[in-house]
Amino acid sequence: MYAKHYQLRTVTFILTAFMLGCNEFMVVGILSDLAKTYHVSLSSIGILVTTFALVYAFSTPLLTTFTSHFDRHNLLMVLMAVFFISNTLTAVAPSLFWLFIARIMTALVAGTIITLINEFANLVTPLPKKPMVLAWVGAGFSIASVIGVPLGTTIATLINWHASFGIVSVLTLIVWALLAWLTPHEKPQVTGNFFEQLQLFTDKKILLGVGIVIAVLSVQYTFYTYIRSLITTVMGYDLTSLNWLLFALGVMSILGNQIAGMVAGRRGTSKLPYVFILMIIFCLLLGTALQNKVLGMVVLGVLCCLVIIHGTTMQLGFMNEAAKNYPQSLALSTALISIFSNVGISLGSFTAANTVKFFSLTAVGYVAAIYAVIALILALVLKRKTKDSQEW
Repeated sequence: MYAKHYQLRTVTFILTAFMLGCNEFMVVGILSDLAKTYHVSLSSIGILVTTFALVYAFSTPLLTTFTSHFDRHNLLMVLMAVFFISNTLTAVAPSLFWLFIARIMTALVAGTIITLINEFANLVTPLPKKPMVLAWVGAGFSIASVIGVPLGTTIATLINWHASFGIVSVLTLIVWALLAWLTPHEKPQVTGNFFEQLQLFTDKKILLGVGIVIAVLSVQYTFYTYIRSLITTVMGYDLTSLNWLLFALGVMSILGNQIAGMVAGRRGTSKLPYVFILMIIFCLLLGTALQNKVLGMVVLGVLCCLVIIHGTTMQLGFMNEAAKNYPQSLALSTALISIFSNVGISLGSFTAANTVKFFSLTAVGYVAAIYAVIALILALVLKRKTKDSQEW
């Protein structure tokens, strides 16, 4: 039924994730520029990351649930329009107040957009190809860190940071047109009222998966919030090298996405504990490794790979569990990764800001290891609970 334009649709879904990733993660690469523009401290401007993540996390389940009866195509078009307006406002924000308003507007719709993209990807992709396609949609965010964040940083250096977001607005118009053409008009087959959809959160396996997502993203953003400062201030690389090093870290994230697809296709819940043990080890190594330029980048690269691997397993698990036991919550299940990733981002960026404030940049790895231990414990419990399950 959906074979026509299958490959172009997949590319468009990946491009949409890339667009959203550029908008969300570009801020990390230009925090110093934002701080200078608005005459505030680096730790203060870091709150912008936390605010975006909190709004994203709280608004996505509400908007996704309340719009679950709408035509998915039309809803996507409206949300893309709001995204375009808010991103453009970010690009031209005359003050810190308007920058926060623009970021809040973006956060209100970004989560539901990627939820709809995952829903369409699940709908139009042949069953054997779903793990890898969903992994590639997730890779769109990693590609944003490979190309978008360094590109945004370079543009901010050569012109200004406003131009970085201006390019995202241009990309949004292109993606918007492709989605208008390629996404089918679909209404959900099974929906329930708000409280019926929330029954998904009574499932212990779902809650364990949510906990893993929060813990892993907290690991990532405990060190990634100040990745530019770690590379330049702590390890001493110059700004010219920064973009290439961010590119290298993005490549490691893409590698993590491809590993994620393979792991998810081979009972991912049985493999994740080993991933999290490695994560703990490399978090603990980070503080010492940062004293050496090469070793520091190797450890950061491995961590950027490891923190991605859980995603596809969790996404498929959430969606399969909902399809079998909570069909009224299928739309909500596609949003869980994006919702709780941003809870983790918020927690991790808050942790990073306080670690930098009270300790030092080199301490972020040790603090991140605490979250990695929590992820390991939750993964071991989930592995036991899903031992006889075909959904995970």
